[in-house]
Formats: sequence, structure tokens, C-alpha cells
Amino acid sequence: MCSPNHNKGLSLSPNLEIMIDDDSPNSEQLLEVEDNELENECRKLFEIDGIERENERDETTVVDSRSGESQGKDYPPPVVGMEFDTYDDAYNYYNMYAKEIGFAIRVKSSWTRRNSKEKRGAVLCCNCEGFKTVKEASSHRKETRTGCLAMIRLRLVESNRWRVDEVKLEHNHSFDPERAQNSKSHKRMDSGTKRKVEPTLDVEVRTIQLYRTPVVDASGYGSSNSAEGGISGNFNCSRRLKLKKGDPELISNYFCRSQLMNPNFFYVMDLNDDGQLMNIFWIDSRSRAAYSYFGDVVAFDSTCLSNNYEIPLVAFVGVNHHGKSILLGCGLLADETFETYIWLFRAWLSCLAGRPPQTIITNRCKAMQNAIAEVFPRVHHRICLSQVMQSILGCFVQSQEYEAFQMALTKVIYDSKTVEEFERAWDDLTQHFRIRNHEKVQTFHEEREHWAPVYSKDTFFAGISDYEKGEFVVPFFKGHVHQQTTLKDFFEIYELVQQKKHKTEVLDDFESCDLSSLLKTRCYYELQLSKFYTNAIFRKFQDEVMMMSSCFSITQIQINGSTVTYMVQEHQGEENVRDPKNFVVVYDKAGAEVRCICCCFNFKGYLCRHALYVLNYNGLEEIPCQYILSRWRKDFKRFYVTHLSTDDVDISNPVQCFDHLYKRAMQVVEEGMISQDHYMVCWQAFKESLNKIRLVADKIE
Repeated sequence: MCSPNHNKGLSLSPNLEIMIDDDSPNSEQLLEVEDNELENECRKLFEIDGIERENERDETTVVDSRSGESQGKDYPPPVVGMEFDTYDDAYNYYNMYAKEIGFAIRVKSSWTRRNSKEKRGAVLCCNCEGFKTVKEASSHRKETRTGCLAMIRLRLVESNRWRVDEVKLEHNHSFDPERAQNSKSHKRMDSGTKRKVEPTLDVEVRTIQLYRTPVVDASGYGSSNSAEGGISGNFNCSRRLKLKKGDPELISNYFCRSQLMNPNFFYVMDLNDDGQLMNIFWIDSRSRAAYSYFGDVVAFDSTCLSNNYEIPLVAFVGVNHHGKSILLGCGLLADETFETYIWLFRAWLSCLAGRPPQTIITNRCKAMQNAIAEVFPRVHHRICLSQVMQSILGCFVQSQEYEAFQMALTKVIYDSKTVEEFERAWDDLTQHFRIRNHEKVQTFHEEREHWAPVYSKDTFFAGISDYEKGEFVVPFFKGHVHQQTTLKDFFEIYELVQQKKHKTEVLDDFESCDLSSLLKTRCYYELQLSKFYTNAIFRKFQDEVMMMSSCFSITQIQINGSTVTYMVQEHQGEENVRDPKNFVVVYDKAGAEVRCICCCFNFKGYLCRHALYVLNYNGLEEIPCQYILSRWRKDFKRFYVTHLSTDDVDISNPVQCFDHLYKRAMQVVEEGMISQDHYMVCWQAFKESLNKIRLVADKIE
């Protein structure tokens, strides 16, 4: 695994590091290409034979960039986020790592739960840590303490696993492998503890492993069964991306040119065992930065892949503060198997600091669904509702009752307010149309928690989903990419579409800041949010304010301390005046919290008319601040440069220094483009900084 924070790797060039990791139980392969690859290496495809058998492993070495010493690679350096099943596993791992490097370890400190002997944490350090006491120093024993700070801090977390919380790799002494071999920690290891301990990394930590699992069954699901010492016969090593003549050079040139223009451009390639290209993922700097603002809800667009387009394109799409689609990453895939999706999702997550979205919406695909459960175990995965409805209706296209069934299905899906109500309505529907035993319909019912709106009332969708009538997910490249679009045409289209979207967002920002929307009511809620929200989102909220007039009755039905439950009645159009709808709204006076059974706030990110009606009934003049989301605000400054999570930089590492300075400079550039005054201040600051740096350089010379 290559990472900017790792100071060890198989050095192929100053700017390219590749390491094959065989720590998977299925001898999985790993290939990650760092995004600062040199142009003259971009055209190379690397043939990797990384499947090693337990008894036939070649000794691979890496070079320590700090000391230049050659070291074994079986035990990679510890990183924050590593997890182990037990404390002994963690200790043995660090001990074996130390043995490879050439130092010994000891337990500096540990702590237990109060009134219990259960260990809760520990610090393992280099045995050269600290200094001898005055009494010890007077002995005839050779001084071995140097005050070394190398250590790892372990903590028992809620999952009952041991996690590495802090790591210091640097030693202030030379290594002595022979002396380390005779230390207490290494002598203590018997045959039972010499087994290779496999640290694991949670998917949400910064370092992500990009595995390519070689074992897949015929249905596209991952399989844990493999032929002993080799690969399952189900794995097709000849799988590759379908490219035309000249496409590899086209891809290489585009990626290299993009990196020359912006070093934060990221891409990673997946190769099969013959060194042929299988899958590609890339994301530009703007998209990486945009994810920090709009990565809460993401739609995975696989339209081109599932409809056999000329280019097997997939895209991660979010929604910006104007409610419009924004690109968060692209890929080209060889197929739609479980292993391919595992690779893609891990590649995407690896360049986003390991922070997954809250909600991801996809088409219906078992292989994709299983991959999401594997890579994003805590993410809300929802299936595109329009696709589900089309599939169900497709079973009855030839039926004479098609129109009646369509109306009934729509009513069941959209009008059900509770799970119990949905289940009763579904039973009535299947019984009335005699489809209770229909195999496909039964399958959809088993998956209902992934697509039925009533099961997603606590899930935030930011308006991206089609979970209410009239809303749908629009593919990001719709109208630009067609079935016959070639790869060459696509890269030209990609740049144009990105530029167009960027210009549109800038124009929307300008209109939202300089052009106030026309108020349509005297309600203060409307005036309040007109000051905060972008025009597009405000107009949608404005509709809810105007519809407050359709709510004509409110009844208090339950009181529980400071929490009051109301029943709000609403007219559903002129045709249904005599048949009003009832909406349950819960209001907590103590926390000024309100929740409607329609869950408009969760689906769209702003309060519904029923909740507003209850707030107004209780005399609240303003909408509580927790219901004004920053993702919709027009006064929130968004800078599309990669987020800096820390200022902790190793100044001896030129890569980290460049990366840190570049990102900080880009933040100044973004601020400097706000206005002419900002530009002049920015330009003057740059000139002064450059002069100061040159003065320092002159003094050194």
C-alpha cells in the first residue's frame, strides 16, 4: 500500500511507489499507483505476479527513506487505525516488525479498568526509550538507553478490538539486529507467536487497501473458497477493459496532462495477471474538495455500464448547494462483478481520507449491493426507486389490468406513512392482483428496506433521491454521452461538462448573493431563510411556506413531559377538500425540535408545511438553527481545494512539505478571487512572502 504518509516503499522512481501486499486470506493482490507519477512512466503497464504461496514466498525488501537501510517487508510499519483481535496479536505484530528492523521493544505503560484486571490500553516502546537512573548508571552494564521516542499507543475500542491510536516511527540510534535478537522481547517468541499477525484497517481510516480478489463465483458474489495454494478456476485472469487502438496512449496522456496542471488530480489503475488494464478510477482536485461539502449523499451512476455503452463509464454524483449535480469521481470498469466494485469503492474511498458518505443510492445489482456492504458497512444504501417501480411494472405490461395496477402500486409506495400501513397495503395489492406468489415481486418485497420510502424516514437524501413524486436522479453526463460516444470524444466532453457545471455554479452563487428572491407571504420563516439559502433551495422551501395555508386544523393528541404530539389536517387539492390527510407532528418544547411523519426534512433538507404549522402554533418566530443546514447556505464560503486535516508535517519529507504548502497556497488563491480588493491583498502578500523567502536563501548561501 502506497501512501504519502508512508516513508517505506519499493522505489521504482522518485515519484512512483508500488507495493504488493499479500496479507489477504485469499492471497489478494494490491496495486495502487501514486498520483504524482512521472509523465515518461505513465504509458507503462506493470506486470505483477503477486500471488505468493505460503511456503514459496520470495523475500522482498524495501528501502527506508530515512536511513537507507534495507529492511524486510513482511511486517509493514504501524499506522494509526490498525486494529487487532487481541492485545497479544498487537504486541506480537509490533515485536515482529521491530525484529525485522533491528530493535527490541518493551511495555512502557499499560492501564486497566477500575476495579478490574481487564487491560484497556498500553504503550509499546523501543527498548532504548528513556535514560538510566543515577543508580543504574553507576553499574558496569553497557549504556543502551538513548531517549528514543519510537512507540505505538494501543487502546481497546468498543468493537472489543485493539486499535493503534498513536505512532512514532523515528529512532535516534542505529539498529543492531544481532543485539536485538538476544533481547527479552524476541527471545520470548515461541513457534506459537511467530505466526504472521495481520493488522486490519477500518474503512474509515486514511490508508485504504485496494484489493483485487481473485475468487468470484458464477453469480458475481465474492467467495471465500479457493483452491489450495492457488487461484479458483472461476477467476478469469483474461478479464480486461475493452479498449480500441490508441486508447491506452489517450488515457495516459490525459492523466499525465491533468497531473501537470494540478498535482491533486488522482487516479489509480487495476491490472490483471497478464499486466492488462482492467479498471480505472480518477478524480480531479475540484471534485475531491467538493466531497468535503457535498459528500453526505452520493448517487452511483452506472447507466453507461448497465446499458452497454461504448465506454463502460461509472460516476459518483453528489448535489451541491443549489440542488444541482456535482461530480465526485469517475471510473471505467471491465465488468460488473463483486470484485470489480470492491476495487472501485476502495479506490474512491482512498482519496477521500477514508470518509464514506452517509447515504449512497445505486441501481439494483446484487454484486454492487454486496460490495457496498463490504466497503461501506455503516452507510445507508438505497436502491433507485424509479428503477424498482419500472421493474415491477414491467412484469405486467401485457396485462389488461396494467393501468389499475400502476395506480395501486404508486399509492402503496408513496402514500404509506408507516411501515405497518405499507405492509397492509402491499398485502392487499398482491392479493387483489393475484401476484402474492410471483417470484420477482416477492424478491422486491424482500429488499423493500432498500427502496421503500417508509423504511428510509431517518435517512438524509438532500433531494437527490426520487423518494417523492416528480423527483428523480439525473445522470451527470446525460445529454452529453451516448451509446456510440468513444473514449476520445468522452475526455473532450468531460472537460467541457466540468467547465460548464463550474460556470453554472459561479453564476448561481452570484444570483443568490446579489438577487433577493421575491417574497410571496408575510410569514417570517420565508424572510428568515431568504437571507441564508441559495435561490434554488429557497424557492422549494418557499413552496412549503405557501402550502401552510392548506393546513386547516391542529389537534393535540398526546403529551409526554416537554414533548407534545399533534395531528395536523391538510387539504390535498381542490378535488379532495372533503377527504383531508392527517399528519402526525411531534414537537419538543425543551429542545425546539420538530418532526413530521412525512419526513420532508430528512428527504430534502428543509422543513415541511406541517412542521412549520406546528412551530407557528407554538409561537416560534424563527426556525430553530438546527433546521438551517450549512450545505444549502449562500453565505458559506466554499473553497475547492483539498481539505487539510492537520498541520502536522514532517519537514524532513519534501513530498509532505510540497503538498502542505501547495494546498495552503491554493486556499489563499481561492480567497483572492472573491473580489478585486481580495486579489490585490493576495498578490501583495505573495510578493512579500517571496521576498522574505529569498532573504532567507541569501543568508544560507
